[in-house]
Amino acid sequence: MRLERLTYNKIKIFLTIDDLSERGLTKEDIWKDSLKWHQLFHEMLEEASEQFDVDIQGTVAVEIFTMHTQGMVMIVTMDEEEEDSSLMDSFYDLQVSVKEKQDLIYEFTNFEYVIQVSHQLKVLGFTGGSLYVMEDRYYFCIENVEDCNLMLVAVVLSEYSNPTLESIHRIKEYGKTVIDQKAVETIVHYFK
Repeated sequence: MRLERLTYNKIKIFLTIDDLSERGLTKEDIWKDSLKWHQLFHEMLEEASEQFDVDIQGTVAVEIFTMHTQGMVMIVTMDEEEEDSSLMDSFYDLQVSVKEKQDLIYEFTNFEYVIQVSHQLKVLGFTGGSLYVMEDRYYFCIENVEDCNLMLVAVVLSEYSNPTLESIHRIKEYGKTVIDQKAVETIVHYFK
């Protein structure tokens, strides 16, 4: 489990499939609204509260993005107007929305990692993808994930990068296109 503070009232929590299975959960348990899920959510909020020194109480909005084989990302937003200290720490009014990302988008900190991943993906027979750069980060995007062996591609990408919540629309608008299509094939051709 990885925690990241996005703003003063917003926290991102990334859970891998392994994190969920270690706790006896699946992604489907979120939709079932199970007791195990509520316990895990409470533990995550306590850990975030301790790590970022925030008092999480009152209304909490949760957006959950399932990311195929990688796991899920949760964006937890605390209500800015809830300042009543008489609320108990264990009380949360949850507003949960679950969305599924259709594209695989991985964020790289170094172009050398992109080259290494491309060579490994080429061995697997994958030659597609698009590459973008934005704010000194490289974003490797695979649209239409049904067209490839998703599990293997995701495993290889995860070795050198992290899944991102950046949308492809934001990346295209604020970033620059490095290679529009067939990124793996192009990178392997020019970087032997």
